[in-house]
Amino acid sequence: MGANRQYKDSVFSLLFSDPDTLRELYSALSGVSLDPAVPITINTLENVLYMDRINDISFAVADKIVIVLEHQSTINPNMPLRILMYIAAIYEKFIVEKGSSAVYTRKLLRLPRPEFIVLYNGKAPLPEKMVLKLSDSFAGAGEAGRPADLELAVTLYNINRGYNEGLVRKCRVLEGYSIFVGKVREYEAAGLSLEEAVGEAVEWCIGNGILQNFLRIHATEVKNMLTAEWKFEDALVVEREEGREEGREKDVKLLKIYGMNPGQIAAALRLPLDKVLRYLEDDAAERA
Repeated sequence: MGANRQYKDSVFSLLFSDPDTLRELYSALSGVSLDPAVPITINTLENVLYMDRINDISFAVADKIVIVLEHQSTINPNMPLRILMYIAAIYEKFIVEKGSSAVYTRKLLRLPRPEFIVLYNGKAPLPEKMVLKLSDSFAGAGEAGRPADLELAVTLYNINRGYNEGLVRKCRVLEGYSIFVGKVREYEAAGLSLEEAVGEAVEWCIGNGILQNFLRIHATEVKNMLTAEWKFEDALVVEREEGREEGREKDVKLLKIYGMNPGQIAAALRLPLDKVLRYLEDDAAERA
């Protein structure tokens, strides 16, 4: 599977577009040290996960296909469904390369083992680690009985400063990116516009040896891309929050399934605690 040579339009995908950097990232996430001789092949697909924006990285390592997605806004409970669509497209490409008839032969077609990871750096507080499951989307999810015939699990890591620090430190580039994003948030909180905050964060990081060479080379791209990315994310959040009471209620119930308490749910979804409690009470009454 050949690497995608198209222009990358997110800071995340540009930063992790090098096989050696991906090797370091995967080693940190998996807790193993990959031998430099193990090949890393980038096979990121366009226009599958994130409309026309590219903030995902897909790569093959040994006998695995790994999909790593950056997520900047509030929790998206549909992430497993989106990744299901993505991995289906990758496997389709894999089968075509093997020969379309391969799937119909009597010999078992061996597929690369998939691993799905989301790196979260949004503003809403989330736990250090969560597992999002496709089966939670199914009608009757959580009911007693046979398990779902189709499952897909996505591991989410919170990489904001102060979270998963041991993991983040194992990857120099990931640690630098976490610091950079944290500085942008810090400058925004101090009253700067997004454009100003990104510019100040770039200068601060260069001056303090954080992603220094990368930011010197790509400073203009980083400023333009990150500003566009975050404005797009904010627009999606606003769109979801405008008149979508039913959707918010479903999100509350889903995060409860993931083990979050009412206070955590309220913070993650930016909802008043009393509204979260009302949703949960209504859900309990429906189940009674």
